[in-house]
Amino acid sequence: MEGEILRGRVFKYGDSIDTDVIIPARYCTSYHPEELAPHCLEDLDATFAGRVKPGDIIVAGHNFGCGSSRENAPIAIRGAGVSCVIARSFARIFYRNSINIGLPILIAPDAVDGIEDGDEIEVDPTTGTIRNLTRDGSWQAAPFPPEVQEIIQAGGLVGYVRKKLSS
Repeated sequence: MEGEILRGRVFKYGDSIDTDVIIPARYCTSYHPEELAPHCLEDLDATFAGRVKPGDIIVAGHNFGCGSSRENAPIAIRGAGVSCVIARSFARIFYRNSINIGLPILIAPDAVDGIEDGDEIEVDPTTGTIRNLTRDGSWQAAPFPPEVQEIIQAGGLVGYVRKKLSS
């Protein structure tokens, strides 16, 4: 993640997108990204899995990831190829689960206002800088603390612990 600029097309959604919508319960028998990805957001946007490309970015309103504490939700998002999620706010457990699996998520209410579905944006998760390449806007989200950046760079908490144990 350090120095890595994420660039992708935006899929924009509203408020209170819960984990049951991100990955319906009927698919939560798996923790494999490749099995969850085809069903990511299918009850909200049936075309999402067929349109999303590696690097694309989800932008959403308040309370993204509310509902159950299932870790399958951020796994499905990352498995679909989404490089990060930007929202006005996140449910607390979803926020932590995302970091645990190495999915960058940024809180940036002003950016949500200035970004539309289909826009192309760049995100620097290290600095928190968000740039809209389609509409020529930029915003600043709070960057992750260095320890959290290390977890995300390692692909999540498991990778981080493995790295620490091997050094």
